Amino acid sequence: MIVVSDTSPITNLAAIAQLYLLQQLYSRLVIPTAVYNEMVGVNNNVPGAVEVQTLPWIQIPRS
Repeated sequence: MIVVSDTSPITNLAAIAQLYLLQQLYSRLVIPTAVYNEMVGVNNNVPGAVEVQTLPWIQIPRS
């Protein structure tokens, strides 16, 4: 199953080291470009920012 996510589930689960639960529930997670930019485009350390850039099962739609 593919699921589209906003920022909150990713950052909250990453903050408690449980982000892997999303992969277990849904084989692939799609995040909108705006969510990606919100997480990686800030100066402070957002939980999950590294993961959305590196985990292959978290994907950003290409236009």
